[in-house]
Amino acid sequence: MPQEHVQAGATVAEQRLPRHVAIIMDGNGRWAEQRRLPRYMGHRQGVKAVRRVVECCRKRGIEVLTLFAFSSENWRRPPSEVGLLMDLFVRTLRKEVARLHKNGVRLRFIGDRSAFDHKLQSLMNSAEEQTAGNTGMILAIAANYGGRWDIADAARRLATRVAAGELRPEAIDTELLGRELSITDLPEPDLFVRTGGEQRISNFLLWQLAYTELYFTDLLWPDFDAAAFDEALRSFAGRQRRFGKTGHQVEQDEGA
Repeated sequence: MPQEHVQAGATVAEQRLPRHVAIIMDGNGRWAEQRRLPRYMGHRQGVKAVRRVVECCRKRGIEVLTLFAFSSENWRRPPSEVGLLMDLFVRTLRKEVARLHKNGVRLRFIGDRSAFDHKLQSLMNSAEEQTAGNTGMILAIAANYGGRWDIADAARRLATRVAAGELRPEAIDTELLGRELSITDLPEPDLFVRTGGEQRISNFLLWQLAYTELYFTDLLWPDFDAAAFDEALRSFAGRQRRFGKTGHQVEQDEGA
């Protein structure tokens, strides 16, 4: 809806909310460096921010939260930091899955998990199985994920079907390709948030973000709290989503 349609001082509950929020959790390392702490300490604080945002989504009725936890490019970081991140990933899964399950959260992972060691892959599979029946919000974790990988992987599967004679090349369109992508069964993200001051999407959900509203904040991820999340939601509520239509058409549709 147009900005002027959002009442000043309206609570988040009174505003239009996104069904699906996707977040790049940037700034953990810088948060630690600013405090002269090891970068690893920033990632540990970042886990606390994840808990806060998951709770915010649950309370506000947001259906899906997708978090970019580890990109396919993050392997380029110093091996010592990557090792510590993997260790934190394992320990966080062991600690948090029971809490998520108790609160009715369904956990999913997207990305190429074959690069992770057997222990971590087993924990990921177990977490998905344990929470598969939950009907609350969905928490999707992008781990060893890249948007280009996602599209290439989908194209590879379609090419295999073409080679096997199961599919004609001319039958491939955006709808068919889209059905082969990660989280294709979920609503596309309505709101994308990136913390840390950078203003790019960094190979995250390239296909799925085609019509997503983008929101950038200078706050580092460990400092991103409920108030900051609500500010992002208010920004979203004040935007008119046109999807190729004119603003006048959208207003007519909303008034119908």
